[in-house]
Amino acid sequence: MTDPLAPLLDLPGVSDAVERARNAVAEVHRHPANRRGWPTTAAEASVRAARASAVLDGGPADIPEDGGVTDPVLAGALRVAEALGPLLPTWERAPMQALAKLHVLAAADLVHSDHLGRPRPGLGVTSRLDLLAGLVAGGSKAPGPVLAAIVHGELLALKPFGAADGVIARAAARLTLISTGLDQKGLAVPEVAFLRRAEVYRAKAAAFASGGPDGVTEWIVYSCEAIEAGAREATGIADAAG
Repeated sequence: MTDPLAPLLDLPGVSDAVERARNAVAEVHRHPANRRGWPTTAAEASVRAARASAVLDGGPADIPEDGGVTDPVLAGALRVAEALGPLLPTWERAPMQALAKLHVLAAADLVHSDHLGRPRPGLGVTSRLDLLAGLVAGGSKAPGPVLAAIVHGELLALKPFGAADGVIARAAARLTLISTGLDQKGLAVPEVAFLRRAEVYRAKAAAFASGGPDGVTEWIVYSCEAIEAGAREATGIADAAG
C-alpha cells in the first residue's frame, strides 16, 4: 500500500531539513544531563512548551508564584502538557479519542461542557480528522518531523473544535515527535521557536493551509527548523541542569 506522505520527502529541501532536525534532537539526547537526569529536563521542557503555546493562543506567559493559574488559556495548556505522557498510548492507538481528550483539557474553561471533546459541525471536518487519524495510527511511515508537521499544520488549518485549536495542534505535534521515536523523552521545545517568530509561524501555517506544493514545502521545512531550534532550547535546559 502506497504511503500517502512519501512524496513529501521529494519536495525541495525537505529531506535535508528532516536530517538536520533528527541530528539536532539526537545530539541533545546524548547530553550528559539527559542520560540519567532527563525526567527533570523533560519536565522543564514541557512547562516551557505549554507557556509558549498559551501565548500563541493569546494567554499570558508567566505562571504565578503561588501556582494559582487563573487564565483559561494558560491553565488549559498546562493541563494538556501534564497529560501528554499518559495520553501517548491513546494517541498511537486511537488518535481521535486523544484529540477529544486534548480538547477537554485545553478548553475546559473556554467553552460550555456540552461542547468539550466534540468536533465542530462543518463540511469535511470529521472526514479530514479521520484521514489524519489514519496517518497517525500507522497509515504512514513518514519520518517524525514530516508527520508532526502534517499533524500540526492540518489541525491549525482545520480548527476542528473552534476553541483552543492552536494549543491542541501543537500538543498533537509534540505527541507525534515522541510517538515516532524522534524525541522519545520530549526534550525539544519547538514551541519556543514558534513563539519567537510568531508572525513567521502564522504565515507559514497559512501557506500550508492554502494546499499548494510551495506552501506545504515551506511549512515542513520551517517545522524542521523549529525542531532544530527546539533542540537548542533543550541544550540550554540541560546545560543549566548540569
